[in-house]
Amino acid sequence: MNKVAKTIILKTRKQVFGSLSGNHISILKGEGFEFRELREYVHGDDVKKIDWKTTAKARKPYVKEYDEERDLNIVISTMLSGSTFFGTDIQKKDYIIEIMALIGFGAVRNRDFFSHILYADKLYRASKPSKKIFAVEKEIEEASSFNVIGKPANYPAWIDELSKRVRKRSVLVLIGDFVGDINLSILAKKHDLVVIIVRDRFIANPKPLGEVTLVDPGYLTSFSGNVDDIALEKYTQALKNNDNKLFQHLKKIGARFTKIYTDQNAYLHLVKRI
Repeated sequence: MNKVAKTIILKTRKQVFGSLSGNHISILKGEGFEFRELREYVHGDDVKKIDWKTTAKARKPYVKEYDEERDLNIVISTMLSGSTFFGTDIQKKDYIIEIMALIGFGAVRNRDFFSHILYADKLYRASKPSKKIFAVEKEIEEASSFNVIGKPANYPAWIDELSKRVRKRSVLVLIGDFVGDINLSILAKKHDLVVIIVRDRFIANPKPLGEVTLVDPGYLTSFSGNVDDIALEKYTQALKNNDNKLFQHLKKIGARFTKIYTDQNAYLHLVKRI
C-alpha cells in the first residue's frame, strides 16, 4: 500500500470511529430516505431538510419528511480527472479521496452498504456494495494509485454511466471540482443526491504569474502567455459564473451540496454542512 493511502486511512478511520456517536456526517445519521411528505418549514426545523425546488415554486420554505429506514445504500463516485492534479496545500485528488474515505468509513460504521465508482474520461473502477472496512480501504488504495494525468473530465458520460449503473435508489455522493456545463437532473430524480465541490484556494483566487507556460494535466495541451491582472479578472469571473450556475441548478433539482477548499478540515466541514 502506498504512503498516501496509508496516511488517508489512518487519519479518516480515527476521525470516523473515534468520534462521539452524535458527531456524524448527516447523510449517514441513519434517518433514512424513505420519503413520506412535504410540509411547511417551522422554526427549529433542520435547514438541511429544506426542499429547495418546492420552496422556489411555493415562494415559502418547505421541508422533506422521511420514515426511518436502515441499510442505506451509499454510492460514492469520484471524478478524478487531470484537473485534480494540483494543490497548494494538498492535491485535489488526495483531498477528494479523503472525503470518499470519510463517507465510506461512516457508512461502514452505520452498517450501511458502501460502494465506489471512479470516473474521469471513462469508467475506471466500480466496486460491489459492502459493509466491510477493508472494502473502503481497498478503494482508497486503488484511487490513490490512479494516474489522473492525460484524463480530461467527461461529465455527460459520467452522468450517463451512473444513471445506468446505479439502479437501486441510493444516497449518491458525487465528489469533484465540477467546472463546466453539468446537468444532474436525471440522477436527482432517482436518488438522494449529494454533491461535494472541491476547490483549491489558489485556483479560486490566483495571483499574477507574468509570462508563463501552463500545461493542462487533463488534455495535456499547453498555453504560453502573460497571466496578468486583466487575464485573472476574466478567469475569476468565469469561475464565479460557473459556480453560480451550478448552485442554482443543484437547488432547483433538490440536491444537497457544499463547496469545500483543500485547506479546510474535511471531516468538520462535512459534519456541519452536509
